[in-house]
Amino acid sequence: MTDKVSPLQPEQETPKRRPPEIDAYVDHFLSTMCETSRRQILELLAQPRKDESGAVLERRSTDIARELGLSPSTTSEHLKQLTRAGLILPRREGTTVCYRIRNFLVVQAFHDLIKALDEHYNPHGLESDQ
Repeated sequence: MTDKVSPLQPEQETPKRRPPEIDAYVDHFLSTMCETSRRQILELLAQPRKDESGAVLERRSTDIARELGLSPSTTSEHLKQLTRAGLILPRREGTTVCYRIRNFLVVQAFHDLIKALDEHYNPHGLESDQ
């Protein structure tokens, strides 16, 4: 009885790993975005709003709270978490804090993901009963 030698399998290339700090950022971003109110805040801030000169308009924390139906303290905590995640930038003006998107490309990618999921799971654009 002779042993059959199997043909050599081509070596599979090991996928390139991202630096650990990038993996940590991605994990932090995803865990931050898994909370509905924070996602809604980002969506609200990402809506195109510009003044006549083309500058991106900021939103006051009190306006964000009112538009989303959240308490000011809850909104403030969510805004702090989004700021720590590097997604938004605060700007203090007296006692008022205004916020804007820090990295529009990251937020746009997130919106594209939500749009793709919406189209995949709701292909006819039907409103859901929430």
